[in-house]
Amino acid sequence: MALTGRLGLLALLGALVVGLLFPSVTGVLAVVVVLLVLVAVDVALAGSVRALQFSRRGTTSVRLGELASVTLLVANPGRRAVRGLLRDAWPPSARADDRHRVSVPPGERQSCATQLRPTRRGDRGAARVTVRALGPLGLAARQGSHQVPWTVRVLPPFHSRKHLPSRLARLQQLDGRNAVLIRGQGTEFDSLREYVIGDDVRSIDWRATARASEVMVRTWRPERDRQVVLVLDTGRVSAGRVGDAPRLDAAMDAALLLAALASRAGDRVDLVAYDRQVRASVPNSKTLLPSLVNALAPIEPSLVETDARGMVAEVLRRTRRRALVVLLTGLEPAALEEGLFPVLGSLTARHEVLLASVADPRVAEMARARGDAEAVYDAAAAARTLADRESAVARLTRRGVGVVDAVPEELPPALADRYLALKAAGRL
Repeated sequence: MALTGRLGLLALLGALVVGLLFPSVTGVLAVVVVLLVLVAVDVALAGSVRALQFSRRGTTSVRLGELASVTLLVANPGRRAVRGLLRDAWPPSARADDRHRVSVPPGERQSCATQLRPTRRGDRGAARVTVRALGPLGLAARQGSHQVPWTVRVLPPFHSRKHLPSRLARLQQLDGRNAVLIRGQGTEFDSLREYVIGDDVRSIDWRATARASEVMVRTWRPERDRQVVLVLDTGRVSAGRVGDAPRLDAAMDAALLLAALASRAGDRVDLVAYDRQVRASVPNSKTLLPSLVNALAPIEPSLVETDARGMVAEVLRRTRRRALVVLLTGLEPAALEEGLFPVLGSLTARHEVLLASVADPRVAEMARARGDAEAVYDAAAAARTLADRESAVARLTRRGVGVVDAVPEELPPALADRYLALKAAGRL
């Protein structure tokens, strides 16, 4: 049961009457008895909330930051109308517009649409539905809660998809469809055409030239059906926040852009998210991008040190032939020294390895600051951090690992460009 503000106003009116006309204990008791009787009558005549029946329909998945709508159907099988308020409760991060007025006559039903604009990735489940059915006098109400399950999966926003058309255009050039010719150890013969000034003389096909009246050259295209393994580090280093989001979110965005590009290039793309165990695994498929965003949505950073040895072993177990392995992890020297460096040789011996890391633009800003003594100390600490990262990049490069270190907005296109450069050089 719940009481309303109208009952409070009525009690105040009763107090004035007692104070002006019947200033006695009897007058007070009389007013209290009248109020209790009115409340009892109001509750008795209110519609039953326990008998209400609920069902849901609507959105089951939405990209982060976009609007979702979930409709709650309220059926009243009772003999009295249910009139009052309904709250369709969701977690705070769902940002739900969850309060509705309801008026459901006997034997009928009403729909209530709840709008959600989630602020975090993952599964957001409805908590419970609470209904407050007012009596005809509006003094009191029956109140009850029901569990009406529903889950909305909030997918990664994939902001970097705006870079995909330009990279696909460059991919078409590499693929020979715009008459751009390349050579390398990882290219395949495509076709023959007449020689033009500027062509590489090493591309001349002398046998075809002997059969024709013109000098013929071979055209080449990047090899297809190569394997790209995306390894997403979900350990401690991925939990650090850059701006308003953890590093893991920026790494996911870069992984999605590279996966979309590589799959359009005809390569096989697999993804594994790992810290001390496999958090997600997505094999290559025809519906790669939907599978990726769905698998990555509920993943959150784990506050544990990543088991680099186990991660490398997992990659080697999954890939039998030479592949491009993209490690989306951090460049923290201590974590690399104790984790990745001791086992990196077994990975680079069999695969082309590329490491992508999310840089914090705030560190570069601090390194340039000179306003006061505190800013100078901050600048010194930031400069030391940048020097440590540069040292880590140099060590990785000497071990044959390509490194892409960029701020969150620039990491996805930079990683895609590095993939295209490897493809153009015939290293895939």
